[in-house]
Amino acid sequence: MEQDDDRYRAPALDKGLDILELLADIDGGLTQAEIAKRLGRSPNEFYRMLDRLVRRGYVTRIDGDRYSLTLKLFGLAQSHAPVRRLVSFATPFMRELAEETRQANQLAVFDRGSVVVVAQLEAPGYWGISIRVGSHISLYDTGSGHVLLAFRSQEERLMMINEYSRSTEHPTMEKEFFDRLDQIRERGYEMMPSAQTAGVYNLSAPILGPDGRAIAALTIPYITLVNVPQAPDITETLEILAKTTRQLSELAGADTKKPA
Repeated sequence: MEQDDDRYRAPALDKGLDILELLADIDGGLTQAEIAKRLGRSPNEFYRMLDRLVRRGYVTRIDGDRYSLTLKLFGLAQSHAPVRRLVSFATPFMRELAEETRQANQLAVFDRGSVVVVAQLEAPGYWGISIRVGSHISLYDTGSGHVLLAFRSQEERLMMINEYSRSTEHPTMEKEFFDRLDQIRERGYEMMPSAQTAGVYNLSAPILGPDGRAIAALTIPYITLVNVPQAPDITETLEILAKTTRQLSELAGADTKKPA
């Protein structure tokens, strides 16, 4: 049997993968010359490949002449089977969360430029707020969107905003918006009045991966249940939500004892 590992070489594919793997380890991007130097090649060898990666959305140009990864690979990794595994993994915890808080809850991910609801649990009573699975929700004025942005680096936040903005109208992002994201990251959750429904508060917390980034956001659209006096109040509900996402994060490999 032939043992030659290079029997089925695909030089162009190797070149593209080399670029993606290199940029994955770099913050701030690299110029074409820097990429070539690190890979031990001539800059001219990478011009066409970089152009194709930019056109296909895997790489973007920043500061004029620097190249950096977009979130397209991350989005592809989150789609289909991985998302189904995440939902299967989280559903028992979401069910327990609904029973304990008497509130509905939903799981959202950032997938290829969209914030998508991938699972939701109804409240155990006859009254609650729910969102259809598959719904696309706002990145800017929802608890889920804020949490997904907050637990990312500033560079990744800008990439997410750029990808989201390609398919939807968007406001200018002021410094105050990013300051709010930093505050969410510091306290570990978002609590905000719903921008869509009066009387509802979005309570959102992240499910973190081993690298401290948000894999998903778990959100309770909290409503005050005046007919269920034993139901947890908003502060107690937030504590239960934080406990649930901490458990899910630990099972996903995150070290929740360290700052994210």
